[in-house]
Amino acid sequence: MSTATIKPSHSKALDMAYIALTAALIALCSWITLPIGPVPFTMQTFAIFTSLGLLGGRRGTVAVVVYLLLGLVGLPVFAGFHSGPAALMGPTGGYLLGFLASALCYWAVTARLGTSTKVLLPTMILALALCYAFGTLWFLQVYTGGGQAGTLLGALGLCVFPYLLPDLAKIALALVVARRVGKHLAK
Repeated sequence: MSTATIKPSHSKALDMAYIALTAALIALCSWITLPIGPVPFTMQTFAIFTSLGLLGGRRGTVAVVVYLLLGLVGLPVFAGFHSGPAALMGPTGGYLLGFLASALCYWAVTARLGTSTKVLLPTMILALALCYAFGTLWFLQVYTGGGQAGTLLGALGLCVFPYLLPDLAKIALALVVARRVGKHLAK
């Protein structure tokens, strides 16, 4: 079905369905967890960037907001099946807020520069860096375990360095999935 033949109400229904499905994808990927320290390894970043790549900045950001709201109201959609405001106030709450900042960054950049792969890859890397910044600064404020976590370098060692290569691989996979699946979605 071509985009031109989609009726406006049908387009809104598709938007809502795509947003709901990608919010569910983010939740599902948050449950794929390896607890390797105070910040678990999850597939959330893959789902965030896949959602943004598939839906674009506006709808992808809405999907991230829906995901966050589902967790805030008590559905166990965050990593480790956590939910509620307490999850946002914990040591990894900054990453949850960083997902929203990442989505907004992606939306802002792609709205100006387009969605070619040469734009998307650096935009996703920039958005990931923004997520890391939110997560690490929040971790430094909330985590009171002392020791190496009390310094910026210690926090980076716990919160960023172990995840850099896996997250870059997740971005690459998200780009592939978004390109291959995206061409089959009615816009």
